[in-house]
Amino acid sequence: MESSPYQEHAVRYDRWFEDKPLVYAAELRALRSMLPDDRTLSVEIGAGTGRFAAPLGIRFGVEPSAAMAVLARQRGVEIISGVAEALPLRDSSADLLLMVTAICFFRDAEQAFREAWRALKPGGQIVAAILDRSSPLGQIYEANKAASPFYRQAVFRTAGETADLLAAAGFAKFSFCQTLFGQDLAAVTEDEPICAGHSQGLFAVIRAAKP
Repeated sequence: MESSPYQEHAVRYDRWFEDKPLVYAAELRALRSMLPDDRTLSVEIGAGTGRFAAPLGIRFGVEPSAAMAVLARQRGVEIISGVAEALPLRDSSADLLLMVTAICFFRDAEQAFREAWRALKPGGQIVAAILDRSSPLGQIYEANKAASPFYRQAVFRTAGETADLLAAAGFAKFSFCQTLFGQDLAAVTEDEPICAGHSQGLFAVIRAAKP
């Protein structure tokens, strides 16, 4: 994962969630709708500042940016330094792996998904949230990413492309949900819908299992 913009701008990144509380709340609702109830060891890959792991009850995170890790630890997340392409996790050790808008920064997404498959127990699940390039707002993000210190190096994918990569790594039993519809985050409301499927909402969540 490319860590330098997050190392340099960790506080700015973290403040975004306070500036966009309705967007953040919708993302959390979408993720909660996809998380399995039965999970002993769950880990967020690319945990950032802990904005998702902490409220979702995920105790552990893997994060390459030391500056981001400091904020995550303050939220009670136990951070292990590492990258998605070489996870510091034992084979078949995790029940759940979470990735939230981190895949677009992985240096090698295919390798990251192979590592996720390795680290999950048989029957374990991966929940991966992306900024869906095929959505109306995703197309705006793609067109303007060069102006962002965070997204200029990002590789935005569609939910379908991401699912294909997961399937190539061995995952199966796919489910999808989405939120953040329209073309302006300022229009997000307190009851922003969470809908099945993908390609219309910016924030797409994909759940799959290791057979």
